[in-house]
Amino acid sequence: MDTVVEAALRTRIMDWIRIRAEANGGFLHRQELLSFRIDGRDLPIIDFSRGIRNPAGLSSTLAIVASATGPYDDTESKDGLLHYAYRSGDAFSGDNRKMRAAIETGMPLILFRKEVANYYTPVMPVYVVDDYPEERTFLVALDEAFRYMGDLRDLDVRQREYAIRLAKQRLHQPAFRTRVLLAYDTRCAVCTLKHGSLLDAAHIVPDTEVLGVPTTPNGLALCKIHHAAYDQNMLGITPDYRVEIAVDVMAEVDGPMLRHGIQEMHGRELTLPRRRADHPDRALLAWRWERFRR
Repeated sequence: MDTVVEAALRTRIMDWIRIRAEANGGFLHRQELLSFRIDGRDLPIIDFSRGIRNPAGLSSTLAIVASATGPYDDTESKDGLLHYAYRSGDAFSGDNRKMRAAIETGMPLILFRKEVANYYTPVMPVYVVDDYPEERTFLVALDEAFRYMGDLRDLDVRQREYAIRLAKQRLHQPAFRTRVLLAYDTRCAVCTLKHGSLLDAAHIVPDTEVLGVPTTPNGLALCKIHHAAYDQNMLGITPDYRVEIAVDVMAEVDGPMLRHGIQEMHGRELTLPRRRADHPDRALLAWRWERFRR
């Protein structure tokens, strides 16, 4: 396939993924990706059984999958880049050949983080920027600029800080949203709104704090208005899962959004995840509750 045509096809695929993921709440179901069609033909975006997708008509890899086993992707190193292992077999043929071709062509790839079974968080575009045959790994970056930074094993302080900041923004935050929204069955814990595109994953303890790790017990699925109210201390949540609205906000007189959307939430019990392991951590809620009370 002509490189210009292939690049345009990848752009169209990524545009579709963005639209579907945002409608869902930041993620896609496996079946959506396997049943994708474009221009009247089937073109699965992920492989049925492997963690790499190499369509026959494309010069280089289209998508890779990284399964997350913890709050941070275990393929990510301290340099903020991803180290993707060679496929088994010959290092210079098959899937490995098409990954290596992505270095030469500069074609963008799609990275999917599989947070839980059958659900994928897209991170795109990403770029294959180096090849370490002695380690049988490819180096994948979240910004095309890393293709031009020389030896990536010797990043300077600013480059490393940039890579780590990108990983936090483009890997950790979207993955956190997926885990939290799925735990809460894609509904607001305060008002039960179920439109994924209008839901956020709110940190109980902010990620700027030591305790603010991107784990489900440190998260709440909140609609955008309740997330904003929570962040501005207009809305608080007690350690026993009760919603309280700030006294001055309760005393305000405004339109129906304030009355029905905020004030009527006072005293409500949170809608909790089905799995007890995903429930908000009471100690973290207590930490945040003290700051709300102040």
